[in-house]
Amino acid sequence: MGKFLLLKEIYLEAFRNWKILILENYFKIFSWLCFALLLIAAYALIFRISTGFAFSNI
Repeated sequence: MGKFLLLKEIYLEAFRNWKILILENYFKIFSWLCFALLLIAAYALIFRISTGFAFSNI
């Protein structure tokens, strides 16, 4: 029983912070992706405005 408790404690100690690290990296990647998509959308809008694209067909 003592070995089982020791293995349990080693396991818990080894994986105590892995969720926090994964979430931090996920949010960093997600924020950079959102920033890149906003830059692409702004570039597309500026490109369309500068080339005289008609936004409405009225």
